[in-house]
Amino acid sequence: MRLTARSTAAIAAAGLTALAVLAPFAPVRADDAARALPAPALDEAPPTSGLQTAIFAGGCFWGIQGVFEHVAGVTQAVSGYAGGTLANPSYEDVSSGITGHAESVRVTYDPARVSYGKLLQIFFSVALDPTQVNRQGPDSGTQYRSDLFVTNPSQDHTARAYIAQLTAAHAFPRPIATRIDPASAFYPAEPYHQDYLVHHPTAFYIEVNDLPKVRALQALFPQSWQDPPVLTAPPAKSAS
Repeated sequence: MRLTARSTAAIAAAGLTALAVLAPFAPVRADDAARALPAPALDEAPPTSGLQTAIFAGGCFWGIQGVFEHVAGVTQAVSGYAGGTLANPSYEDVSSGITGHAESVRVTYDPARVSYGKLLQIFFSVALDPTQVNRQGPDSGTQYRSDLFVTNPSQDHTARAYIAQLTAAHAFPRPIATRIDPASAFYPAEPYHQDYLVHHPTAFYIEVNDLPKVRALQALFPQSWQDPPVLTAPPAKSAS
């Protein structure tokens, strides 16, 4: 049986039984176990002007988006699908595992405020266990792989250098499985997936798998923390 824990209503109904079943699949990098990894020894040269984009995949996009929405210097984080062959895939298409896509987050950031190297440091420190292959926590399949979709040669060079640095430092007990691939088409996910952590903070899946990542970001990288989070669709202002 494949456990995804994505149906929060079913899990809530199962109560303690669900908790007992899912306990072995709790994220390895929970807030009490995460640690700030060394900063990259090599970082990209900041461009002269303009916002930049980077695409990160590391399991369910709810948690990755939730982390990056709280990183100072990030102006937008969008959940979506990257790295596949089917144009305009749906969640159901990607969940089949046959399209080649990974659940991903496209991060738009201001390089004058946060570098790509800092985003990598945060990603590897709190957002995932990069040693897991085609899975994160309770989610398994190639659509949950760890992948960096680089948008330019500078990002590619920085990412490869940082993974080599972490490997040489034995930062993890197992080899880093994170892939590095050139960015291609990115397809935003359906609206109900956007800002999911913000809109559903008490969902069982979010409480167990994703809120610990956000808490770890705030604790380990206080200078990189921004609150409130940057949302893909800010709530409408109430009429005065």
